[in-house]
Amino acid sequence: MDRFELLLEPVTAFLRQVGEFLPRLALALGVLIAGWLIAKAVRFAIEKGLRAINFHVLAERAGMDGFLRQGGIHADTTAIFGLLFYWLVILAALVIAFNSLGLTFITDLLGKVVLFVPKVMVALLILAFGAYFALFIGQTATTYCRNVGIQDADFLGRIARYAILAFVVLIALDQVNVASDIVRLTFLIVLAGVVLALALAFGLGGQRWAAELLERWFPRRDRDA
Repeated sequence: MDRFELLLEPVTAFLRQVGEFLPRLALALGVLIAGWLIAKAVRFAIEKGLRAINFHVLAERAGMDGFLRQGGIHADTTAIFGLLFYWLVILAALVIAFNSLGLTFITDLLGKVVLFVPKVMVALLILAFGAYFALFIGQTATTYCRNVGIQDADFLGRIARYAILAFVVLIALDQVNVASDIVRLTFLIVLAGVVLALALAFGLGGQRWAAELLERWFPRRDRDA
C-alpha cells in the first residue's frame, strides 16, 4: 500500500498543479478575449473621433497621407492611430494575461513595448501638426515674397518649409529615442557644412552670383528707397 501511494504521489502532484493552473489559464483567456473586444471598440472610437475633428484633413494637407501612399501603405494616418491604440490595448491585455500565469519575463518584455507605443503616437502627432505648420509657414513665406516683389518666391517658401520640417523630424525622432544624439549631431554637421560651403562660395568665387541674386530678390531701386 505504501509502495502504491509512493507511485501515485508524482501523479497526484501533477494533477494538483494542473488543477491550480487551469483556473489561471481560464482567467488569462478571459482577459485576452475581453482585451480583444475592448481593443476593437477603442480602435473604432479613436478613428471616429479623429475623423469627427477632421484630423484626416490635417494629415492629408500636411502630406503625411500622400507619403504613406507613396510607400505602398493604403491606410491613412487616422487609421494608423486607430491601429496603434488597438495594439496598445492588446499588449496591455497580454501583460495582464501572462502576469496571471506567472510568466514575468514575458511580462517585462511586453511592458517595455507598451511603454514604447505611446511615444510612437506622440511622435506621429508631432509629425502631423509639425508638417502642417511647416506647410503653412512655407505658403506664408511664398505669399510674402511675391507681395514684396522678390523673385524665386516659391524656392524661398520651400526652403522655409523644409527647414521647419527638418526640425520637426528631429523632435519626433528624439521622442521615440531613435539614436537622437547621432541624428542631432548629423544634422548639425550637415548644417555647418552647408553654411561653410555657402560662405566659401560667396567669399571665393561667388561674389558676382551673390550680387545678381541680391539684385533679383531686392532690386536696387528698392534698396535706394
